[in-house]
Amino acid sequence: MSLDVSPKLLAEAEQGAVREEDFVDTVRTSLPYAYDLIADLATRLNGGIAEFTDNQTPPPSERERGQLLRALASDAIRGSLERHFGVALAFQNCHRVAAFRPESVDGDTYARFTSVRSQVLNQSPEFRDC
Repeated sequence: MSLDVSPKLLAEAEQGAVREEDFVDTVRTSLPYAYDLIADLATRLNGGIAEFTDNQTPPPSERERGQLLRALASDAIRGSLERHFGVALAFQNCHRVAAFRPESVDGDTYARFTSVRSQVLNQSPEFRDC
């Protein structure tokens, strides 16, 4: 299971719309490694002038890698994190996550990062089973 959903949040969902703040808080407590990594990327992006910031350090264990994969594989989780932190996320290699400024999504740097060519160039044998 990806998220530890509280009875309160479940009741909210059963009644209709879920407040995104409540959902993001559930993501924060359920997937702390992924949340903290993306928070750090957003902080570094917003504190500088670079077009993007990224993480190239593998997670410390498979547990953390699983959190990252679950966060980025879910459209709802990923989209909520992007809106919460004001970034556009891109993902490669089981752990290379990048945060872009949302207006950069139509730019050359984002297109290069998310291209098939970049995906191929960023492969190595140690990523085969991640």
